[in-house]
Amino acid sequence: MSIGTLPATPPPSSRTARRTGRMFALTGAVVGVIYGYDTGSISGALVFLSRDFHLSETEKGLVNSVLVFGSIVGALIGGKLADALGRRAAMLIVAGSYAVFVAFSALAPNVVVLEVVRFLLGIAIGISIVAAPLYVAESTPARIRGASVAAYQVATVAGIVITYFVNWGLSGGGHWRWMLGLSAVPAALVLIPLLRLPDTPRWYVLKGRTERAVEVMAMTDPDVDPRAEVATVGAALAEESGGSARSLLRKPYARAALFVVGLGFFCQITGINAVTYYSPQIFEEMGFTGNGQNFLLPSFVQLASLAATVLAILIIDRLGRRTVLLWGIGTMVLMLGVLTVVFGAGDLHGATTWVGFGAILLFTAAFNFGFGSLIWVYASEAFPAQLRSTGASVMLTADLVANLLIAQFFPSLMTRAGAAPTFAGLGVLALAALVFAAVTAPETKGRQLEEIQDYWRNGGRWPQTPLPDPAGTDAR
Repeated sequence: MSIGTLPATPPPSSRTARRTGRMFALTGAVVGVIYGYDTGSISGALVFLSRDFHLSETEKGLVNSVLVFGSIVGALIGGKLADALGRRAAMLIVAGSYAVFVAFSALAPNVVVLEVVRFLLGIAIGISIVAAPLYVAESTPARIRGASVAAYQVATVAGIVITYFVNWGLSGGGHWRWMLGLSAVPAALVLIPLLRLPDTPRWYVLKGRTERAVEVMAMTDPDVDPRAEVATVGAALAEESGGSARSLLRKPYARAALFVVGLGFFCQITGINAVTYYSPQIFEEMGFTGNGQNFLLPSFVQLASLAATVLAILIIDRLGRRTVLLWGIGTMVLMLGVLTVVFGAGDLHGATTWVGFGAILLFTAAFNFGFGSLIWVYASEAFPAQLRSTGASVMLTADLVANLLIAQFFPSLMTRAGAAPTFAGLGVLALAALVFAAVTAPETKGRQLEEIQDYWRNGGRWPQTPLPDPAGTDAR
């Protein structure tokens, strides 16, 4: 049956629509919180498990980087998995894997078992950071899509905040197993709403299930004619040649691929996860002493980050993606410069120590205001439906490769080169990121997902007139 002859679908009641919306929000939030918790939990646990397992600085980096390496594998397969099985099915796999591997990591008898389990947990994380933003973006009206996808980042930061407070509470007894294992419970519970939710309208169109797509579109976007919107999605899919990574290297999407790969790489190579993974060690280097300060201060840093992320959500669909991104990166550059000066001052004490703390706080908040909120939005918006999950996988793979470099080498650089040169190097990379974003980042606020492909097809400019069929044509 063609889209144009679909039978009329009775609209859902307002109560049903509200209930569906709450379940989407709850699911995205819980998955984000678990992801944030599992990413940050190692920061406190590493202090104590390093003593139990007698780890060197290089081995500490490996405990972190093996999770990131698994995440790269997960991101590489996440797009194909989300296309083949569905966004919802991919998230079900993620939630179940979280519950199992988090529990096993807490029971690890030695560092080898811990690293194997963290690699498998990393695969689940990699799948989740592709599937979850896609699931939210493809189920959200265009007028609030930026804020909705950015809300996933709020949940992620909230999970990191919870991690640091949990680490602080458990630090007195050195209970690193509890630090790692507590998120298994919410991971298991999130399976319940996931089993009740539909997949996204765009995935149903991708699989030719147009009747179901119209039904779900009516539930998820009351502002559009569901039948007309499904027809638009279907037409956009029909124009695309395929969803392989090779398609990203050809016109008209090579420019978009360059943008998302560069943005993903710069997002992590500028050092945010150095703070997330190693904040107790950084604060100790600054001159703070005792578990109370070195575990509690990162909690305040992440609370400020949470506030910055909420602020981004409030203004992202008004001020625009590009402005928020550039202000965030610019502030990161400034704060890395301050940290270079602080660590270069030598013996830290008194006011200098607190200036360093403020710089770390503002650096982390600026990341979450700009990069942290926008990477999920751009990953879900940069490509048309048939290439969207593949493009998200490519972007987040670049992000995770940079994360792997930071996780593995940051502690060794701090020890061998010193804190001041290490943060100076991050500052240079952040400046390069600012230039890159200023040159390449488009403004996509208020645009339909299918409309954004015209920007890339038109050589990085919003077209003023309808574009010709791109088949065999270089539409510049």
